[in-house]
Amino acid sequence: MATSISATGLCSSFHGSWGSSMAGEDYTMLAKSVPTQVRVGKPIRSQPMMKNVNEGKGLFAPIVVVTRQIIGKKRFNQLRGKAIALHSQVITEFCKSIGADPKQRQGLIRLAKKNGERLGFLA
Repeated sequence: MATSISATGLCSSFHGSWGSSMAGEDYTMLAKSVPTQVRVGKPIRSQPMMKNVNEGKGLFAPIVVVTRQIIGKKRFNQLRGKAIALHSQVITEFCKSIGADPKQRQGLIRLAKKNGERLGFLA
């Protein structure tokens, strides 16, 4: 969906004091050189990259990368999903035992994810 901007109204406003100081031929040439419509399209957006910003960084990153190469990406992601789910369950049980509310539980899960990224578990 491109938008058009008209410059014809703009040219008619030049007939005032500035336009009268120019020679008629020069003004006509100038008016013809200015496009009457300018098409403005949508800006091009690049696709977001789903990549870990800490990939390859962290203490455990080399172990994670080698393990992924050995057992394959699909199997590795299944194993990682199970480990994350188990860890979330442990956090949930811990929160139940100390009486933490769901908001605090969610904060602990986010903290665990940030720490996992820093240590290289999510490489």
